[in-house]
Amino acid sequence: MAKRKALGKGLSALIPDAHELEDSEIRFFQCPVESIEPNPYQPRQSFSADELGEMVNSVREKGIITPLLVSKTEAGYQLIAGERRWRAAQKAGLERVPVVVREATPTESLELALIENIHRKDLNPIEEALAYRKLLEETGVTQDALAKRLGRERSSMTNMLRLLKLPVFIQKDVIDGRLHMGHARVLAGLKTREAQKALRDKIIEKGLSVRQAETLAKTKKTPGLSKKKDPELDYYFQSLADDLKRSLGTKVDIKKGAKGGHIVVYFYSDEELDRLLELLA
Repeated sequence: MAKRKALGKGLSALIPDAHELEDSEIRFFQCPVESIEPNPYQPRQSFSADELGEMVNSVREKGIITPLLVSKTEAGYQLIAGERRWRAAQKAGLERVPVVVREATPTESLELALIENIHRKDLNPIEEALAYRKLLEETGVTQDALAKRLGRERSSMTNMLRLLKLPVFIQKDVIDGRLHMGHARVLAGLKTREAQKALRDKIIEKGLSVRQAETLAKTKKTPGLSKKKDPELDYYFQSLADDLKRSLGTKVDIKKGAKGGHIVVYFYSDEELDRLLELLA
């Protein structure tokens, strides 16, 4: 049985050397662009128009230098890694592109595409986290094992996966670049959705740095970051206020603080004030 190639070491671990091509079933050739279909397991979902435009210009001038990695299908070939180069080749009007053919299961196809994107730093944090989660679900390995397999730090992978617990609108902020990875990590550390939204709004509105966001989260000065009110306690104090209202014949509020509170008794005329003072005396 052929020894499995090491992963997590960049494209050199994915594409064989020339001497390997002679002794294996892997083929390296110029493939018609229209014979290649995209990778359905591609972890990268967004491609910058400016970034792709720069690559199109490069492809027109120098062609495709690094071969695409593909697998054989009944209809032709399916991309494993190199979708951005394939898209650029289409836009540049190339008829053929260099490819290396490799057999791969759907899980391996996702894994190889993820490795390429990680090394090229092409993925946003949410795309990377989604790819990690899918690989963990499909392979059944531990986070530690997958991190070693991909050449990643376990703590880095864990932090990425925590982002998927954030509300969808905050995940979209990360994807669109309104929030950085550091901001997202701070928000993921808050316990309630209300606290997360309150701090998220502050970060975007004030343009807070990650350090400023961390400080704000720790001091709990942002509205919505304080502890949630106890509904049973609120009901108890409201019932007391209602009892006093009936006894005094006017509106009464009871405000409870951390160590005490105050009672507010309303009056609407001098005569009513005199009446209340007499009752309270």
